[in-house]
Amino acid sequence: MRLRHGQLLTVLCLGCAFPLLWYTAWHGTRENDLDFYQNQFLELRQRLLYAEKENKKRSQELSSALDEIKRVVAKRMNLTTNHTDYMKWKMLNFTRKLPVHLINIYYYLPHLRDYEDAVFPNVIFGQQRTGVSLVMGIPTVKREKKHYLISTLHSLLYELSEEEKNDCMIIVFIAEVNAEYVNSVAQSVKTSFPREIQSGVLEVISPPASYYPDLSNLKQMFGDPEDRVRWRTKQNLDYSFLMLYAQPKGRFYLQLEDDIIAKPDYIQSIRNFADKQSQDWMILEFSQLGFIGKLFKSEDLPLIVQFFLMFYKDKPIDWLIDHLLWVKVCNPEKDATHCEKEKAKLRIRAKPSLFQHVGVFSSLAGKIQNLKDKDFGKNVLHKVHNNPPAKVGTSLKTYGKYTLEKVYKGQDCFWASAPVAGDYISFTFLNPLKVEKYFFRSGNMEHPGDKLFNTTVEVLPADEMLKKELVDNGSKYNYTATKDGYLQIGAFENGIAEGSINPSMGKIQAIRLSVNSDSPVWAILSEVFIKTSEN
Repeated sequence: MRLRHGQLLTVLCLGCAFPLLWYTAWHGTRENDLDFYQNQFLELRQRLLYAEKENKKRSQELSSALDEIKRVVAKRMNLTTNHTDYMKWKMLNFTRKLPVHLINIYYYLPHLRDYEDAVFPNVIFGQQRTGVSLVMGIPTVKREKKHYLISTLHSLLYELSEEEKNDCMIIVFIAEVNAEYVNSVAQSVKTSFPREIQSGVLEVISPPASYYPDLSNLKQMFGDPEDRVRWRTKQNLDYSFLMLYAQPKGRFYLQLEDDIIAKPDYIQSIRNFADKQSQDWMILEFSQLGFIGKLFKSEDLPLIVQFFLMFYKDKPIDWLIDHLLWVKVCNPEKDATHCEKEKAKLRIRAKPSLFQHVGVFSSLAGKIQNLKDKDFGKNVLHKVHNNPPAKVGTSLKTYGKYTLEKVYKGQDCFWASAPVAGDYISFTFLNPLKVEKYFFRSGNMEHPGDKLFNTTVEVLPADEMLKKELVDNGSKYNYTATKDGYLQIGAFENGIAEGSINPSMGKIQAIRLSVNSDSPVWAILSEVFIKTSEN
């Protein structure tokens, strides 16, 4: 084939019509020169087609290798309980396409465009639970002096039923980027609540360091010093990160702090109050303080967080919430009284409060925070039961007025110095009784860590012949006998001992709690319930 005068020479490269050369022949060009260039182009085309074929071959080989790596990793994941490794692989394996409600985050935090992983948390511990009714979010940061997180978690988990535990979750957000500190807090939570971590009730996450923008040159407003402006700005970002992570996990989201205590049955109280609302709402408040005890519908969180991110440098979080309500319902042509009435339809306050602020040392260095919710009332630190007449005794050293007699009668809790191996608490009935069930709770809402550890529940049968038979055939009945004739029938687990007593025991003369090892903390007995056939 020969090129004629004025024709366009186009080479097809890799199947795409891509013009490589605009060749204009001029009159008098020699035919052998055209043949030379034509052959050069044909050779180049063949080389490109060959390169394309080789690239496809290499791509297939790489794809096969990647599939094999995924298969091996998936197999290993099934053999380990380390959920952190699982989440890291999961994040690598899936495309990094942001959910719809996160797309605008790049507009408000433009630095994130350079860090594709910055909006995805480090899941340190968790089972990725979803589909629950209530998600509770607790941000926590390093404090100069006292830390309250573990006590707060004890309080929140203290009296939850199994049903409630299966329908809620608590996300602890360690809002720090120092890996050593983050891991130490996470391990502390895991050590204190291993069952809750394993079941998925508790989840511990932290942010990537790249999530936070430069906070060194913030505009000082409202007369606040630079460190306070930086503190509240970061706090706004922390709340936003936690809310967005929690949003798809449950129907409602409850914002809490790491230095609070909760009232008993707080989850049921929240449900009851929410069910009573006849009008549409945006926030239900279960504490009058700051950003504690604020309940949101999860479907509203993307809008709320977007508003936070628009003004995260400007004002504290509780002010921003109020401004959002103003934007939604207030009419600029009407007065402030009308505005407050309209906002009150979206922001509804529950009384009495369900959460009390107990922290004194703020996360802002040097700040003392003595705020208390007056609507919280006095916390009940013991539970009343009608127990059978008995003589109580203990080897523990009682603290102040908190005697064993008072907890048995439901008047107060029992509080004693740290138990040591060999210590005991006993209840000897005035007359032998047919005991059906027992329940003992250690610790209370204000001192949830003061529990009984490595402590067994023992009973003393009243019938000597029956007791001898039970002792002689202990393996048959799965009882362990003590040297003085008591039979071990249970033990404390996570501060609670409960169970039924086999009718084969006959009537019971006494029940004893025996401490088998030294305890690092004081002990509180806040609930004693002994159910007999007569009560």
